[in-house]
Amino acid sequence: MSEYNRVVIPIGPQHPSLKEPACFTVTLEGERIYDVVVGIGYNHRGMEKACESRNYTQIIYLLERICGICSHTHTTAFCQGVEELAGVVIPRRAAYIRVIVAEIERLHSHLLWLGIAAHEIGFDTMFMYVWRDREAVLDILAEVGGNRVNYAINTIGGVRRDIDDRIRPVILKTMDGLEEQLKYYRDLALTDTTLAVRLAGIGTLSREDALKYGAVGPVIRASGIDFDVRAADPYAIYSEIPFNVVTDTHADVFGRTVVRILEMLESIAIIRACIENMPEGDIVVKAPRRIPAGEVISRTEAPRGEDIHYIRSNGTDKPDRVRVRAPSEANWHAMRHMLIGNYLADVPITIAAIDPCYSCTDRAIVVNSGKGTAVYDWPQLRQYSLDWYKDRGVDIGAIKMAPRKRYF
Repeated sequence: MSEYNRVVIPIGPQHPSLKEPACFTVTLEGERIYDVVVGIGYNHRGMEKACESRNYTQIIYLLERICGICSHTHTTAFCQGVEELAGVVIPRRAAYIRVIVAEIERLHSHLLWLGIAAHEIGFDTMFMYVWRDREAVLDILAEVGGNRVNYAINTIGGVRRDIDDRIRPVILKTMDGLEEQLKYYRDLALTDTTLAVRLAGIGTLSREDALKYGAVGPVIRASGIDFDVRAADPYAIYSEIPFNVVTDTHADVFGRTVVRILEMLESIAIIRACIENMPEGDIVVKAPRRIPAGEVISRTEAPRGEDIHYIRSNGTDKPDRVRVRAPSEANWHAMRHMLIGNYLADVPITIAAIDPCYSCTDRAIVVNSGKGTAVYDWPQLRQYSLDWYKDRGVDIGAIKMAPRKRYF
């Protein structure tokens, strides 16, 4: 088919299947996708810059709002990075509580995704069932933190809220009911012919391409790679809790669906183990207001994948620099590859399969070169950033990750 028969269709930036603004410029040959331009960047909020004018405690509540679904994992990454700079070791009970809330948040995120994914392919019955179950998870989060979305659990030195004897039986009872539902969804995904046919073979990302594009989370694990920060670089008390890193080899949307469902069953097992073994004691220790000068990279495993926080302290009560590399930012790079060759009708579910968060991803930079407006592609922007920091005495490539504290 010649280029004269190609049709260009913009999807977004405001579109019924996209809950946040983005524009995907799709070039079609018939019904097949010949090329696509992924257009993001509509949602920049300047949070990283805002961190420089706030003290470390205020930043916690700012970073919690990077994403409503990953609010706890962002503050966990930030707090443990600051604690490492300050030489603070949090109480073991606080470490257990951080893990419990992180896994409840993972359940919330994966259930929300499963419902939306079902809606994207027209399976609205499953959408309603899954979001009914999600309500029970949100009720637990509201019980623990006082809010269904931003629950303000973390603080520097530990956690702000305890999980006491009144709440623990409620959590365990909810997990029992949810486990039965998840087993049903697992069996449905693995045995329902219609669902498998609709999801299999689209949005493919081979093991080699997953590594090439730097995918993370369920996306890379669905390509057969068992990378999970909780196992690769354990934090809090993940080194003490036995769990399986869920992988799949379908390397497509179907595989990402299976991985997320099985991960929820693992999350329930982790939550039960934490509640049964949670020690008594304090939930917070005092941390200094002024954080010693230094820099650190802190990682957590968000529901969408590896979440990285870079923090540089100048010895005051405000950081010199905070940089967040959310998992969606890593997964976007493979999107064009996953879309090309598929049908136009597969675009919404393929995009949805990485569980994208546009607010987590979008960044903006203004370059005043004196030569007017300059447009930078990603490699140029990355190199500009590296050179900018090198001119100021910071070699990003030379930064070594400090040994992670273990809780034995």
